[in-house]
Amino acid sequence: MRAVVQNIVLPPNRRAFAVSDIHGDLDCLKGLLDKIHFSRDDILLLLGDLVEKGPENLETLRFIMRLCRTHTVYPLAGNCDRLLTNHTPSEWLFQFRDHWNGQLLVNEFARLLHFVLRGPEDIDALRREIQKQFPEEWAFLNGLPAILVSREYLFVHGGVPGEESLSRLEELEEHACTKNDDFLNQGYSFQSKWCVVGHWPATLYREKLPSCNPLIEPRRKIISIDGGRSVKKDGQLNALLLPPKPDGQFPFVSFDGFPQAEALDFQPPSETWVNIRYGDNAVEVLHWGGEFSTCRHRSSGAVLEVPTQDIWQSHRGTFCEDFTDYALPVQPGDRLCVVAETSRGYLVKKDGAGGWYTGRLSPLEGT
Repeated sequence: MRAVVQNIVLPPNRRAFAVSDIHGDLDCLKGLLDKIHFSRDDILLLLGDLVEKGPENLETLRFIMRLCRTHTVYPLAGNCDRLLTNHTPSEWLFQFRDHWNGQLLVNEFARLLHFVLRGPEDIDALRREIQKQFPEEWAFLNGLPAILVSREYLFVHGGVPGEESLSRLEELEEHACTKNDDFLNQGYSFQSKWCVVGHWPATLYREKLPSCNPLIEPRRKIISIDGGRSVKKDGQLNALLLPPKPDGQFPFVSFDGFPQAEALDFQPPSETWVNIRYGDNAVEVLHWGGEFSTCRHRSSGAVLEVPTQDIWQSHRGTFCEDFTDYALPVQPGDRLCVVAETSRGYLVKKDGAGGWYTGRLSPLEGT
């Protein structure tokens, strides 16, 4: 399937924001739009993975559809947005339906239609029924373009093969544009336009310290904005403000919905630490514990305490979710987002960067 390319105009007198990878988190999307005071005077570009893996996939889809009717919104297709409507094998989708705690559109539609999925053949029947009973939702997902192009920008969910591809975007395969893993590490660059992408959480590109903030590569003119919402425990949604004449400075606003608290104690940063990320997350469990287990990170050899609930096993080995034992530098009065509270301290974020805080916290009103 070839990529569908849509040309758009971003007038200089209107604010334009790019947001990616909402993944069915409607509350977070609404919180972000409220935070940027999004109005009919603004432009919103949604860079794919609108749904799947989140708590309210269908309601998120319907909210975006309504928003497209009342505001200037340009939605793109992500690989997840095509799970139902493209040629995803029924056998694969049937097996995948229990992933992400079952938070997938296929299950939401099945519940609405009182449709029992007993085997792969039921997926095809369910798809036919969805097209009949929910034609608007089906048509919206099926009709999403793969690439948006303006005078200064190119927007795509996963990525395209650099500057040389700009003259032949319509020849590209859609799946290669939407499911383009680890795009920034493929060496591509752009000269005539800024390429804004989602798909691969920006925190995965940060080897040293985790951060969900957008990652900007000025020399290559690439910006990765996926904040990892719904797929990373400390994930957020990022709204990148797009200057009419980009000069490498891109303001952004983030929202994650986590409770906020004021730090009461000083904490110095860690001198040594480990940052385990997807793709390099194989571990050896040295001692299983209740809340925490002692693990050795296989590639670095570092031994650290990992939340037991974040360890999982498969036929390929033992792995853990993204994790760091880094203690953030904290001053009294700092505002922290509290991701989790444990017996050994708080997993927090400070200005988008993740880590641990073991001091006292004072909850902030209204969070």
